[in-house]
Amino acid sequence: MKEVQEFLKDCGVYYLATMDGDQPRVRPFGTAEIFEDHLYIQTGKSKNVSKQIEKNPNVELCAFKDGKWIRVTGKLIRDDRIEAKKDMLDKNPNLRGMYNENDDNTEVLYFENGEATISSFTEPQKTIKF
Repeated sequence: MKEVQEFLKDCGVYYLATMDGDQPRVRPFGTAEIFEDHLYIQTGKSKNVSKQIEKNPNVELCAFKDGKWIRVTGKLIRDDRIEAKKDMLDKNPNLRGMYNENDDNTEVLYFENGEATISSFTEPQKTIKF
């Protein structure tokens, strides 16, 4: 899981895909943190992405850097604990201008049954389950 997080952080931006009815939706994200042995991401509950994840928590993300790409699939589980939100915001202080662990908007979610594949055109594919 640490390798997955480091890959995502090295990329800086990854693209998260959700479903909006029968229409896929993709948008850029930047948070990827490990807390209590889970890989977490962060968003706002007021955003459409949050509503889409609530209806269908199965997601996939993708990122590319230096000739390698990663795809991560899994089910996102909302963690409403202050401790989880605080950990995310402490590790990403640039988000504090928009979010606070005590507000009703900040949302952190972790991957359940996550699976990552790291691929390139020159190396064998690697699969990581977490």
